[in-house]
Amino acid sequence: SSSSVMYSYKSVQEITDEDEWHQVKWAEIKKPGRAIQKLVRNYHNDPSRLVDLCRQSIVFSNVQDLSDCVAAIAADSTVVCVRAKNRMALDYDDLVSAGYRDVALNLRIESDTTVRLGVEEHVCELQLILKPFADAKSDQGHARYVSYRNMRAE
Repeated sequence: SSSSVMYSYKSVQEITDEDEWHQVKWAEIKKPGRAIQKLVRNYHNDPSRLVDLCRQSIVFSNVQDLSDCVAAIAADSTVVCVRAKNRMALDYDDLVSAGYRDVALNLRIESDTTVRLGVEEHVCELQLILKPFADAKSDQGHARYVSYRNMRAE
């Protein structure tokens, strides 16, 4: 069923309410050691394939809101989707990700501002996650995932 609440998305500069700041969970830039590990294990030393150094997550309480966000991103003429990984798809083998599911979008922003700054080719990753999966990404949950990923040499 479609959500009865209409969400509006805003830039960081537009956040004025203290409560809204508490809803933002800022991600860290990928650590150099993990970036090098991923280059060697997954990308055959090709740094052009490493597109998740800069990343952020948006957490949703239901699939409809997540889907609405994907539609809003797709409708934005300044956003270029370079790659999409739909780990929410029914045919996705979640054994590959130890049961974890999300939608990961690798995006570029092509606007007058990004062109003027020379960053229109910069790719970032946006992870769209349902709350139960975000909750599982606790420190302990992430540690288990890292152990699983290392066993798979990923």
